[in-house]
Amino acid sequence: MKNILVALLTAVVLWGCDNNDAAPLDDNELLSGAGSFSYTGYAPLSDAPVRVYYYIPEGDVANMPVLFVMHGSSRNGDEYRDAWTATAKSEKVIIVAPEFSEEFYPGGSGYNMGNMFSNGNNPSPSGLNASSKWAFSIIEPLFDEIKLRTGSHAETYDMFAHSAGAQFGHRFIMSVPEARVRKLIASSAGWYSVPDESIAFPYGIGGSPITRVAPEDYFSKEMIIQIGENDVDPDSAGLRHNDIVDEQGLNRYERGQYFFHTSEQIAADKGSPFAWTLDVVPGAAHDFRPAIPSAVRILYGDQ
Repeated sequence: MKNILVALLTAVVLWGCDNNDAAPLDDNELLSGAGSFSYTGYAPLSDAPVRVYYYIPEGDVANMPVLFVMHGSSRNGDEYRDAWTATAKSEKVIIVAPEFSEEFYPGGSGYNMGNMFSNGNNPSPSGLNASSKWAFSIIEPLFDEIKLRTGSHAETYDMFAHSAGAQFGHRFIMSVPEARVRKLIASSAGWYSVPDESIAFPYGIGGSPITRVAPEDYFSKEMIIQIGENDVDPDSAGLRHNDIVDEQGLNRYERGQYFFHTSEQIAADKGSPFAWTLDVVPGAAHDFRPAIPSAVRILYGDQ
């Protein structure tokens, strides 16, 4: 009986460590299968580690595409990774799901808005963080880390970003257009930073570093604004409402349409190429799982 109790206690301890702790990688450690690690390899944010959930399917890993999957406001990278595992197996894709904790990347300012400002809702020049401290700046060095730890030869990566992650994603494209992202799906964002300098950040880009970026640099990136056909609840949890953001619409479906078509017109007015597209998922509400088949078609249907 004593041995059984010891075994049970040991199992509980190991289970708790697996779900709540993630150690940094050893220098020569290679990744395989499913797991997680604490990423501290980006020096400017080494004191704000990101837990990285991953899935590496069996096969020719060196030639597999890499997909970053960005969680929503629940900060549940493991659930997003798990939801994409079947696709990773069938399509032979490396899944990388970084989890930006509330502790180190608090609130919408820390995650949704990329830690660009200390207070993204009321940005000021004095509150502008150095670009090296932006949460956006984690993605590129993490991609290099994944390549190193898997032997991947990928030169680019894709991104599926949902809800709060979609807010991160579309601002990432506009803030870091030199990123090696091939296609980015911004799925079901609650609201957007419209690329209009006459509207102050965060609802536009006025007063933000995005104004220093040439519009054609981000309009020419392949970004897909994905919205659920039934994501129309104006009282959905976490859906922000105020006089400014409600100009974008009263629900996620309306706001996605507004952001896409307004951006399309701004690009036309500036004479810029426009590579963004709109994807409406039939029957989908605010749940990332029904959006995955459409995302797979967009990302890998032509392979």
